[in-house]
Amino acid sequence: MSNTEVVVTGLGATTPLGGDVASTWSALLEGRSGITTIEEEWAEQLPVRIAGRAAQDPAELFPRARLRRLDRTQQFALVAAKEAWQDAGAPEVDPLRLGAVVSSGIGGILTILEQYDTFREKGWRRVSPFTVPMLMPNSPVAAVSLEFTARAAAHAPVSACASSAEAVADAIRLIRSGRADIVIAGGTEAAIHPLNIASFASMRALSTNNENPAGASRPWATSRDGFVMGEGAGILVLESAEHAAARGARVYAVAAGAGYSADAHDIVAPDPDGQVRAIRAALDDSGLRPEEIAHVNAHATSTPAGDVGETVAIRRALGDSAADRVAVTSTKSMTGHLLGGAGAVESIATVLALREGRIPPTINIDELDPEVVVDIVRDKPRDLPADAVAAINEGFGFGGHNVAVAFRRA
Repeated sequence: MSNTEVVVTGLGATTPLGGDVASTWSALLEGRSGITTIEEEWAEQLPVRIAGRAAQDPAELFPRARLRRLDRTQQFALVAAKEAWQDAGAPEVDPLRLGAVVSSGIGGILTILEQYDTFREKGWRRVSPFTVPMLMPNSPVAAVSLEFTARAAAHAPVSACASSAEAVADAIRLIRSGRADIVIAGGTEAAIHPLNIASFASMRALSTNNENPAGASRPWATSRDGFVMGEGAGILVLESAEHAAARGARVYAVAAGAGYSADAHDIVAPDPDGQVRAIRAALDDSGLRPEEIAHVNAHATSTPAGDVGETVAIRRALGDSAADRVAVTSTKSMTGHLLGGAGAVESIATVLALREGRIPPTINIDELDPEVVVDIVRDKPRDLPADAVAAINEGFGFGGHNVAVAFRRA
């Protein structure tokens, strides 16, 4: 593996806060929630009736004929990828030097459930011939690879809610390996469906604060009672620094490195030890020192079990001085949890925090959990110190997956 420097040259997103990066970032800095009430009748029978619906319905952006061939995860991925590609200047690149790494934690689950209903009610002849290409976990990256003729590689890491953080990490490695000059990387998720809501609700993983949707996602608050499911996608264009410089590309930040670990502890319960290893591995991979990390966009989902343990892991990995030195936030307080799309959307927020010098707040903390051991950015955005060097985005997933991605100011 070479020491090739990798930079971020394009960003794209579609989230509960907005249909593009600009509207999403503006809402994050405003501290505005994208969580709303689920209006469909099916929600009435469930204990959870709130979610983070995408602000822009992607189905409105494609011809009807094409929609019949695209699962909602693919739609989100394409919308975000097109924005990111244009944002990067639509670079001319040899298709053999262009890769794609786009993930989803659940894949085409809406297609699976919808087509099963069709099969049960109308028989097999009415099942769409596009069902299999739409339900595959790799369908989003396949759609992106086809759209941009990316022939260097098309990978789809599946690691639950760490999936798109892992996609960004894998993209860094792909460029460093010399196999690609540019990689379109990120993740997508579209899982707001009665079965999925019911499944997470049965685990007591979701907030039941139905009377206050905007206040339901509240990482680190003593009153937190679970996460809120969101949907959407985030895509970053990563590029070798040499290639970006040769074409005069704008650089948002350096994708300095990434770390992975596995808990091998429990299928759903997080283990701070694994999180510490991932953060330290990201530092080793990036060549950054703990004291150079000024900001962490945490995975914190608003669950009673996970939020506090993550702060312990951050402090252990970055040192006791992190309690006062590192500004930690969770943008899930506004977007909800985009599952396999979360890490990419939050990587975008991390990159923009470094570039713009402003950290979005964590909203809805009525009372901070006294067991939190780091400095949480609450209620309003905070300026990043002018001499800040780097920031980390964290993504963790059921199955014991841990990923940390380090970004450095360009």
